[in-house]
Amino acid sequence: MKVVENKVVTLREIHETAIVHPGAKLGKNVVIGPYAIIGENVELGDGCVVGPHVVIDGWTKIGCNNKFYHGASIGVEPQDLKFKGEKSFLFIGDGNVFRENVTVSRGTEGGGGETRIGNNNLFMAYSHVAHDCQVGNNVVIANCSALAGHVVVEDRVVIGGLTGVHQFTKIGKMAMMGACSKIVKDVPPFVIVDGNPARVAGINVVGLRRNGVPPEVREEIKRAYRILYRSNLTIEQAIEKMEHELQGTEEIDHFIRFLRSAERGICR
Repeated sequence: MKVVENKVVTLREIHETAIVHPGAKLGKNVVIGPYAIIGENVELGDGCVVGPHVVIDGWTKIGCNNKFYHGASIGVEPQDLKFKGEKSFLFIGDGNVFRENVTVSRGTEGGGGETRIGNNNLFMAYSHVAHDCQVGNNVVIANCSALAGHVVVEDRVVIGGLTGVHQFTKIGKMAMMGACSKIVKDVPPFVIVDGNPARVAGINVVGLRRNGVPPEVREEIKRAYRILYRSNLTIEQAIEKMEHELQGTEEIDHFIRFLRSAERGICR
């Protein structure tokens, strides 16, 4: 910003070839590149950078300091045959990066009408977030990976390139998917899965360390993993055993809650 004759003036850098609807709401210090298109119902927070040929449309509300590289399509209509043009929304938090040609769809009536993305996520080139998805914080989705409709991705998940995630699937926090995986069942927190269809390959030890999970908690997670995957128990039996034998840390409580809510079954 700068001060001109005792008035605060908000600086924006909008290329002359960009098309910004007069109804769009732009924050401070927004940059909009050549041939970008910003729709009528879009809200862009402070410090956002919109690259060339980016399209942001629909009822889309975007927080601060997000960066959209060229060719991204954000807030576009869902790729869903049931969608009939109803009003639906996309909400994006702060500090996200959307690389080249990323696509993010708005919600549908059948999914509550909202797609939501949290903060500080990286969506690499050509990745896709479909209608009604819920993506947490500090998630990395690598090149050409796709989330189908209604997928839930919890915090600090890493999804390898060329991975496909089936609709209505849930992915637990700090889980990691190997490249070219096919995810058709829920992925519990803290594990690594890989393959087509994806199978559990172990605990995401590196991810746990990088995210500051203490050694004693990591040991409890290992015990939970062995109970679930090495004891020949049903999920219900494994949950009961965990509740009796493990310490009630936040991570173990979350692990158990996730297992209880797994509606598609879990990766084995």
